[in-house]
Amino acid sequence: MGRAVLFAWQAAFSLFIILSLYWYLGHDQLANVHTPPSSFPSHGASNHQDGNQTHLPVSSTPDKTLLTHTRTTVSVIHTPSAAPTLAVIKPAPGKTSSNDVLPLSNRTAYVHTIIHPEDKTLPRLECPPFNSSRYDHLQAKEAGGEVNRPTIQYFFALNIRERLSLLPRLMGSIVEAIRFLGPEHCVLSIVEGNSDDGTAEVLEALRSELDALHTPYYFNSSVINPKKGPRIEKLAELRNLALAPMLDPQNAHLYDHETNTTVIFLNDVAVCPDDILELVHQRRFLGADMTCAMDWTYAGKDPTFYDVWVARTLAGGDSFFEIPSDGNWNSAWNLFWNEPTARQLFSAKQPFQVFSCWNGATAFTAKPFLENKIKFRAPREGECMQGEPQLLGKDLWWHGYGKIAVVPTVNLEYSDEKGKQIKDAKGFTSQLVGGEGNEDAIIDWKISPPEKVKCMPDYAHQYFEMWNATQRGDNTEKTTSKPS
Repeated sequence: MGRAVLFAWQAAFSLFIILSLYWYLGHDQLANVHTPPSSFPSHGASNHQDGNQTHLPVSSTPDKTLLTHTRTTVSVIHTPSAAPTLAVIKPAPGKTSSNDVLPLSNRTAYVHTIIHPEDKTLPRLECPPFNSSRYDHLQAKEAGGEVNRPTIQYFFALNIRERLSLLPRLMGSIVEAIRFLGPEHCVLSIVEGNSDDGTAEVLEALRSELDALHTPYYFNSSVINPKKGPRIEKLAELRNLALAPMLDPQNAHLYDHETNTTVIFLNDVAVCPDDILELVHQRRFLGADMTCAMDWTYAGKDPTFYDVWVARTLAGGDSFFEIPSDGNWNSAWNLFWNEPTARQLFSAKQPFQVFSCWNGATAFTAKPFLENKIKFRAPREGECMQGEPQLLGKDLWWHGYGKIAVVPTVNLEYSDEKGKQIKDAKGFTSQLVGGEGNEDAIIDWKISPPEKVKCMPDYAHQYFEMWNATQRGDNTEKTTSKPS
């Protein structure tokens, strides 16, 4: 009898060891599964003709760098019946381990603050209530009145690395905007850069909350490091990774032309919900292809416009303020010094057309991306060294999407503390829009870009070249003065 009991105990123990090893090894393998190539876009050649002008094709070579550098784990996800059916591989819920930076209680506190706007457990920029009636027309409605037809009308995209302290404001505003616009008609896609401050853990912990909202959530970590190697190329890769779920052919039925999906691409800024909604509102009200905020930095006592390297004016294709060859920003206060129309509209806090912008936050049409006409890219061989947002503006114009506008009522900074300073100095969006004396104004859109646009590979080397130049010397007249 004793031997039988001992044998049974040994057999049970052996079975336990075998199952434990199987589970452990299986889990370890799942933790290293890479996203399959089919979940990323293949950008083929696209010839586009506008009248008698034949436009250059986007690179016909698939971008193989998008098929690597990204890791994601696989889990079985139950998709609620009310949510759009997406072909998506979602990371498994995070687990507490010795590798976690934040204790579970800290992650819970961050998530609770993000999900509940009234929560003051963690510090963040306090945003005033906004006038919801101004933005009611943005709330998602099914195209053609088909109630059960899932369509994605708003695609939120974000690249971020090591910005834990900003998450309550940034992610809180994104979630609040998603709730307002219609959660089941929004997608959130985040590419995180191997943060070691707990940013990734909080973003992963948000999954259950977004699942409860029926909002598809794509979260990936990437080893792409723009500080090592070709910076613009890697920044473009990261932006394309954030848009990859939208471009997955298996999701094509969710993005139709009737819907005219808006991409809302944010930097790591202290943004309020109405900042986001105002950019989308102005894109729709103005009939714009792209709208941008104004972003600022505090290099000294007074705020300075930040995105001067990529933003270009319409009339002269110039930078928003003049930077001499020695690189000083002494004229940063003198915005639009050589473009009276933009200067007047900026002072009046009215939108104005530009050649290119990004400025911390932007809302733009998804159409040219969905049609494989455009993707974020680095300069081609012989092309002016410039940032991927300026190249986006150039490519949008090339394909007939030149209705690009800056919305000066939306002012952003990159931290909660300085974000409050810029809101105190410039005003919260909700204080600057609507009401008597703040009526929306239309833009008299220009259909042609400036003849020449400033190229500024560095401060010491600045010149103007033809706006559509791709090979320096072919159709570019190099000059050190402003074009006439």
